[in-house]
Amino acid sequence: MTPLPPSPSADSSLPANVSPSAAQSLSPAYPRRAAWGTVTSLRAWQAAAIEKYQALAPKDFLAVATPGAGKTTFALRIAAGLLADGVIDKITVVCPTEHLKNQWADAAARVGIQLDPAFTNAQRVAGSHFDGVAVTYAQVGANPQVHETRTRAHRTLVILDEIHHGGDSLTWGDGIGIAFADATRRLALTGTPFRSDSAPIPFVRYVEDEQGIRRSHADYVYGYAQALRDSVVRPVIFMSYSGSMHWRTSAGDEVQARLGEPLTKDMTKQAWRTALDPKGQWMPAVLSAADQRLTQVRRSVPDAGGLVIASNQMAARAYAKQLREITGKAPTVVLSDDSGASAKIEEFSQSDARWMVAVRMVSEGVDVPRLAVGVYATSTSTPLFFAQAIGRFVRARRRGETASVFLPSVMPLLELASEMEVQRDHALDRPEAAERSPEDEMREANRQEKASSDMLEGFEALGAEAEFDSVLFDGSQFGLGGQVGSPEEQDYLGIPGLLEPDQVESLLRQHQKEQMKAEQHRRSREAATKAQRDANANLSAHRLRAAKRKELQNLVSGWSRRNGTPHAQIHAELRQRCGGPEVPQASTEQIQARIDLLRRWFVGKR
Repeated sequence: MTPLPPSPSADSSLPANVSPSAAQSLSPAYPRRAAWGTVTSLRAWQAAAIEKYQALAPKDFLAVATPGAGKTTFALRIAAGLLADGVIDKITVVCPTEHLKNQWADAAARVGIQLDPAFTNAQRVAGSHFDGVAVTYAQVGANPQVHETRTRAHRTLVILDEIHHGGDSLTWGDGIGIAFADATRRLALTGTPFRSDSAPIPFVRYVEDEQGIRRSHADYVYGYAQALRDSVVRPVIFMSYSGSMHWRTSAGDEVQARLGEPLTKDMTKQAWRTALDPKGQWMPAVLSAADQRLTQVRRSVPDAGGLVIASNQMAARAYAKQLREITGKAPTVVLSDDSGASAKIEEFSQSDARWMVAVRMVSEGVDVPRLAVGVYATSTSTPLFFAQAIGRFVRARRRGETASVFLPSVMPLLELASEMEVQRDHALDRPEAAERSPEDEMREANRQEKASSDMLEGFEALGAEAEFDSVLFDGSQFGLGGQVGSPEEQDYLGIPGLLEPDQVESLLRQHQKEQMKAEQHRRSREAATKAQRDANANLSAHRLRAAKRKELQNLVSGWSRRNGTPHAQIHAELRQRCGGPEVPQASTEQIQARIDLLRRWFVGKR
């Protein structure tokens, strides 16, 4: 038998988890299989979760741990222990993608467990020289009886990686339910919020809450907030960009609006799509800013890499061309139907190349620890996909590394960014009206790379200009905005790449304080030259109205964070009390009236 070649594990902490004495005893070709007592240096949460698992000795165990925390190490430690104790004879790992099968096999080989990632349904029986197989959910769903037979033939541990995929389709859910019903042990893992639909996931336990709604119950939870405190993951700085958008609707109407301002759902989608249009100026400006940030990060983290997550293949190729013009070097492009996609990701992971552009291959599970800067250039806005995407940037290799993600200034994304620490469970028994929400429909549509184009058939982007809006960190918003290339933007692009979370917050507050002071000086200068501004009254009125709109939006965001009230509801109440149309059509005086009312709310004079 030809052994699986040693390669980087799917979990960067694996090599460190082999004790020196054990490592010396491992042969180059076949490392000795690790057991409960032969692997040391586990992270605190991994050790605690394993201790709980040993105490319960359960048939089913669900562990929810934030991306980058080390779920693979945890699962393989349990697998090695169960093999050593003779509880199981074989292992089956089920994961979402073909690429992840290889990552699991490589990781398992590092601790002496040999998995076959090339196993096919046609084989029916894996080679006896393997301890088990790595397969995909789709593979199991296509022929669950093959895997049912294998599971019954041996005492089997089934590791269900990213178990929420068990509800991706009726075929997948039914498939794993049939295939692994007779497994000796089942270990389910997930690193992201559970699904927004109400289809039960096999082997997940649901418990009724006070409202009678059944919610998924995890046996062990390790969230992003705790991992951040433990320095297991990096802090994430979100750089949001707004700007003026111009597009033509399917009805032939031309529309202009600012990205990030209060708009209808349809207008928000269209403005967002206009920003991401490869033919516009918004994406090149944001890519250039992201590359500047990457340059800053690489001063302290020389091999730091960047990732652009695109909506579809056409956009991915266009963004890659723009990056080549910006950097002078062609980025790695990874497309989901590219037979060499896994090899490209692996090669990029091991190199010091600057940028990779991808559609869906890196949204979940793919491990490239050196990724430190991201551009979220997709119209997908579900909590599940967002958490998976941001999870590509949070894996910490050493203390102080920070991650930066650039995104459009639209409320769906800003709300998700501000709620990164929120732990969600999968809820059943939801009201029937909620079962097919717009979010659910978006989730279904985004499974296909061309879905976003199909949703806006007849739509045409006519032009877009980028403008730096603000920085979001730990749920707080910083920055007063500014043009691309402005001193305000450069303050944040120049943040060092090695900072602890409290240092990040301190520096952001310092930048904001300096910008506010500069803004006060600017206003003083404007007051001193009021007569000159009055000579150009039309331009002054335009600038004043724009400033008031931004001031109102900042106040609404602050009130929303304080009270949890949606932005749309706040704007609606302001309109009801003050009168006038929606913000884009309101006069400066009408906007000022809403500002004055909202300021009274802040001091308790509602």
